[in-house]
This record gives sequence, C-alpha cells and structure tokens, in this order.
Amino acid sequence: MIQFRIQPDSEIPASTQLFNQIRFAIASRQYPPGYKLPSTRALAMQTGLHRNTISKVYRQLEDDGFVESLAGSGIYVRAQGHEGGSKLQSPILSQHPEAYRIVQQALDELLTGGCSLNQAREIFLAEIDWRLRCSARVLVAAPTQDIGAGELMVYELEQSLKIPVQLVAMEKLISVLDQTTSATVVTSRYFIGEVEAIAAPKAVRVIPLDIYDFAKEINMLKTLPKDNCVGIVSLSPGIARAAEVILHGLRGDELLVMTSQPKDNYKLQAIVKRAQVIVSDQASFSYVQDAVQISSEDIIRPPKLIRCENYIGTKSINLLKRELGLG
Repeated sequence: MIQFRIQPDSEIPASTQLFNQIRFAIASRQYPPGYKLPSTRALAMQTGLHRNTISKVYRQLEDDGFVESLAGSGIYVRAQGHEGGSKLQSPILSQHPEAYRIVQQALDELLTGGCSLNQAREIFLAEIDWRLRCSARVLVAAPTQDIGAGELMVYELEQSLKIPVQLVAMEKLISVLDQTTSATVVTSRYFIGEVEAIAAPKAVRVIPLDIYDFAKEINMLKTLPKDNCVGIVSLSPGIARAAEVILHGLRGDELLVMTSQPKDNYKLQAIVKRAQVIVSDQASFSYVQDAVQISSEDIIRPPKLIRCENYIGTKSINLLKRELGLG
C-alpha cells in the first residue's frame, strides 16, 4: 500500500499535497487503471487529514478525469487515452471494476512472459469457449450398484441449478464421453477417483461434490433413548449402509437401525410400523409421508419424520454454480 505523507509545516496546502501525490501514483501506474482508491476513512487514518478534505481531493481528481466514482462501490482510477478503447463506456466494467483489474493483471503477466497480444487473446478465448461448451452439458456419474446416489445428486442439482442434468452409470461413462466433444462431469468425492481415471483422456471437466455432513441429524440421533428404532430411507443404498455403520459406531447396539429405499414398499412399511424416528433424504421424503398415511390405522404413535436438508454440501453447490457460470 502506498504511504502518503503530509508535511503540516509546508506552505503548500495539505489538500494540494495529497492531490499531487495521488496524481503521481496514477501517472507512475502504482495506481493502474481500474485500481480502487483507499476509502476516505483509511486515508484519513494514514495522513491525519479530515475525511472532508480527502473527499474534496477525490472530487477534484474526478473533475480532472483521473478517477471515477461508482455508486456503492468506491473510487476507481480511470483508463485514459487508448488504454481502455471503447470499453471505457462499457456498463460491465462499471459493474465489475475489480474483475477488470484482475484481467488486466493476468494479461500483463502473459505479455511479460513472452506472449503476444494475439496469443493472449487466443488463450483467453479458448479457455472461455471450452468452459462454455463444458457447461452446456452436465453429467452426473455414479456406479451402477449405487445409482441411487446419482439419482439423488441429479434431483438436488436440478432443484438448485435449474438446468437439465444427465445421469450416467460409471460403467457407461466412457461410451457417453466418446460421443461428446465437451461436458462437465460431476460426482461425489466417494467416486471421484474412478471418474477422473475414466475422464482423463477426454475433453471434459470433472468436478467433485462434497456431501452434506449430516451433523444436525447425527446430534439428534445421539440423544435418542436406548432401544429406539431408527429408520433410514434413501435413494442410495450406499448412503443407507454408511448411515447404519455411523450409527452403530455412535450407539453400538443401543439402537435398532432399519434401512430401505423409497420404492421398496415392503421394507418401507416395516420401518413405518416399527420405527420411532425415520430419517430420509429430500427425494424420499414424500414416499415416507405416503407410507405413514397408508399405515395410519395400524400405527399407535406415528414416527417422527426428519427430512435431511440435502446430500450435496451447500458450498459445493455454490462453487458448481460459479464454475458453470450460473451466478
């Protein structure tokens, strides 16, 4: 950070001293085009000047064309001459000045590293084009023996991303990728190693998804009275098995654990009639509710139903949105 120094005993007014120092920082590209100037508060703490004085200096800099003020964002150094070309008036630059600065820095690094402007342009365009093409087709990969985990990922991704998502059995992924020039393949970290090995020779992106930690549900199950029966209902038999193992690790034989997939009516009815608590994923919850309703006359005390928030972690969903350009 540039340190501005004000000489209080100088004949030159303090505001003029600061104005000239900022102009020098801009002229020497210590403050390059798109750079965000310090806030009046930060500069007041550094220089000892009143914030009103600094605001006056900033207004003078703006009047003279050195900076521009973006409402709600801050004061930014303006590109001058042909530095910004016609883009100086582009609304997108006004909305994302920090992004513009990052692009400028990346371009400067490429040029310093020996790239020509045309080569740098090709690199940027190739990467953007590839990401756009990959984002146009999103595949979820899961092994056949636990295709339910894939169905659950597809269910949650389509709910969150609002785009079509295609489920592909891992054993068929090679043949699917042979027929496409680009795609984004997502899968749980449980399966990421196998998926990366399959996709490595192909022109696709592979993005792992973190699963939800189920901390809230686990903490609740820790407090259940001994000899309670817990039902686990999930599209994924793998998730159900993992939940059974985790519960046994937490409670030993204190709890009876029963598992089912939502469309296994026989097992689901048995859980509804026996369990005090039933935990299900979002996609299975309506099946559990229907099973409870069907068996209502045979149940003295209906089980407590718990719907898990999600299978895919929220941060992972947000990162995937960013990677796909969805916000």
